[in-house]
Amino acid sequence: MSSAHLIQTLLEQTRQIINQVESLKYETPATLTWKTNEQSWNILECLEHLNLYGKYYLPQMEHRIKMATAPWEPEFKSGILGNYFAQSMLPKEKLNKMKTFKDKNPINVPLNHSVIETFLEQQLQLINLLNDSRKVSLNKVRIPTSISSLLRLKLGDTFQFYINHIIRHLHQIERIKASMN
Repeated sequence: MSSAHLIQTLLEQTRQIINQVESLKYETPATLTWKTNEQSWNILECLEHLNLYGKYYLPQMEHRIKMATAPWEPEFKSGILGNYFAQSMLPKEKLNKMKTFKDKNPINVPLNHSVIETFLEQQLQLINLLNDSRKVSLNKVRIPTSISSLLRLKLGDTFQFYINHIIRHLHQIERIKASMN
């Protein structure tokens, strides 16, 4: 796949994400904290979960992009593991439930509208990182995963995994909103 095409696609997805979450700023606290049951997440908990991942991945990507010496390459070839992780995050017709790591699970934590602002700030940071990545190799720059620092994914795969994870939870937010009616 063309590296330029990948970055352009990811930028467009991120802009769509921002537009979708911007609309949540006008929802009431009752809507943002409504749950289908005690074990499920509300809208703010979904976003806080994403913020917790952002707090890990965004600084990792920023650091690795700044320190990169491998130049931009016209083609990006997804790694086997990176492609698997990225694809596993995409929402499917029958959602494959995944267990959340305890340190990334915000269930029953008191949250407010500031979660939305934090999320949107992280998305602007992501746009900057995507633009900055046009100067480095999406293949050779490696990002340690939140699972283990020994497990590293290509920068291109990390971007795809990270954005697909956000898309997955935005679908969850849409399901929460639909179940309120």
